Amino acid sequence: MSAPELPSAPSAPASTAGLARWVTALRWEDIPHAVRHDALRSLVNYFAVALAAAGDPTVGKAIRVLQPFSGSGTASLVGRGERFDPLNAAAINAQAANVYDFDDTHIPTVMHPTAPVAAALFALAQTRVVSGRDYLLAFVAGVEVECRIANAISPGHYARGWHITSTCGVFGAAAAAAKLLGLREQQGVWALGNAAAQSAGLVETLGTSAKSVSVGNAARNGLLSALLAQAQFEGPAAPLEGMFGFLKVVCDDVNWRALDGETPQHWQLQRNTYKPYPCGVVLNPVIDACLDIAATPAFVARGTDAIAHIEVTGHPLLRQRTDRPDVNNGRLSQVSAQHAVGVALTRQRAGLAEFSDAAVADARVRVLGAKLAFRDDAAMSIDSAHLRVRYADGVALETRIATARGSLNKPMTDTELTAKLRTLCDYGQSGVHAEPLIEALWQMQDCTNTGALMTLSAPPQDLT
Repeated sequence: MSAPELPSAPSAPASTAGLARWVTALRWEDIPHAVRHDALRSLVNYFAVALAAAGDPTVGKAIRVLQPFSGSGTASLVGRGERFDPLNAAAINAQAANVYDFDDTHIPTVMHPTAPVAAALFALAQTRVVSGRDYLLAFVAGVEVECRIANAISPGHYARGWHITSTCGVFGAAAAAAKLLGLREQQGVWALGNAAAQSAGLVETLGTSAKSVSVGNAARNGLLSALLAQAQFEGPAAPLEGMFGFLKVVCDDVNWRALDGETPQHWQLQRNTYKPYPCGVVLNPVIDACLDIAATPAFVARGTDAIAHIEVTGHPLLRQRTDRPDVNNGRLSQVSAQHAVGVALTRQRAGLAEFSDAAVADARVRVLGAKLAFRDDAAMSIDSAHLRVRYADGVALETRIATARGSLNKPMTDTELTAKLRTLCDYGQSGVHAEPLIEALWQMQDCTNTGALMTLSAPPQDLT
């Protein structure tokens, strides 16, 4: 059975009430099997990236700051032994999932939809017994809402400097929590209204710890928005479409049809992608190209010392977002083409260790990255790239990537996502055993208590 259409509003091109009505009416039977599976894929990736950050200093700092102000310790942190109140646990877990820029990416909005929604729901699921189906139903609803809102304001919203994961993620967390709490339609409107009052995040924060703070706030504030609505905490009637509502304030050209579902749309989870490399998604085809060239006999024979010039041709967004020479830390390296090219050609790999402070300090990487030049081609997709490496004697190596690994047309497989969780769990050195968590996640649809998944994602007690 197909999902119920989002009803159009008679008095406006789209309405908050229409979204809330759709969330309230959505049933498990409405969600196609393929979309249910996509939800599981998103959660496998979520735990992978959150576990990788278990020992990250940024996460540790946030924990130390928030711990004295945390309420009852009823909610777990992924990969950590501390327990927090649900609101702060949601914030820290969402922040951890985003801190390495290794989380999922919704196309074409480039938002990371899972972290705010999953973190909020798992925190709530530790306050009551929540079945796997109820969790997944709420998760799908939340992702659908946040991504439809993101579609309605893209690309202008991000181009103006709003960090779309944070600004729209709060609506996804609010809608998902409202669904799990069984809120009525009017309460759903209030939840979205409360979320609208707390939507924030700036692109200017990319490459700094502050970016993940706003992602954490999206989870916490979305959960808070639904809990307030449950307590009859009133909000505006039209927080999205009103004269001074969210959509009109943050975007000059709203695509109303993307919001209200007047035309058939794919489920938004089917537009979600997963990264093979821990960096900005526009760098994926560039890294693919570097690794392809690095594997050729000619490159193996010549190495990097005699490289005179490197040219990358791609969509203009590649240069606009990643032309960052002379980065000085691992965070900034995640959005630097100069670093990505330098490290991938030098080390012939591109994992978390290649986007660390230590990798940034590698003189070989910096020298090679400084030889990079960009060429824009607006006809190319953001999933493609052409790389040309020219040596001092005039010999050139080049390759074209038509479709990057991890893109919609070349997605990571379930096996690759499972391997990603294993690898990143090891990287985080939390002491968590990956295999029981992996098995539980893929069988989540039949789970009777999803709060137990958080127990599996925390280290054994004797290690805390």
